[in-house]
Amino acid sequence: MAETKAVELAYATPAKQSLLSLTVDAAATVEQIIQLSGMLSSFPEIDLSQNKVGIWSRTCKLNEVPKAGDRIEIYRPLIADPKDMRRRRAEKAKDEGRANKTTGGRQQQSQSHDSEPQSDSW
Repeated sequence: MAETKAVELAYATPAKQSLLSLTVDAAATVEQIIQLSGMLSSFPEIDLSQNKVGIWSRTCKLNEVPKAGDRIEIYRPLIADPKDMRRRRAEKAKDEGRANKTTGGRQQQSQSHDSEPQSDSW
């Protein structure tokens, strides 16, 4: 009898999440496990030539052999480039006056000195 191992396979969309517990051959690769799981028929938008995969939040190759107990994750592509979005937010903050136009840092809040006068006596 061939050795087996238990692994999990996870994929999520904004509307639906799927986490499958599978028992597979000990030598099965990430790609073979995904194919055997039926996940590709449940989520036809998954294209293994485009979607990245990982084990425990670390990207891996499709030919990698996971260990027993590993969680294989199929990642969706990013909708927007994070650097571009950060740049846009910073430019918007500068335009709205919420950020220093030279440094890009936060504007200094003026401190009012209208509080109680400090007394030097004890």
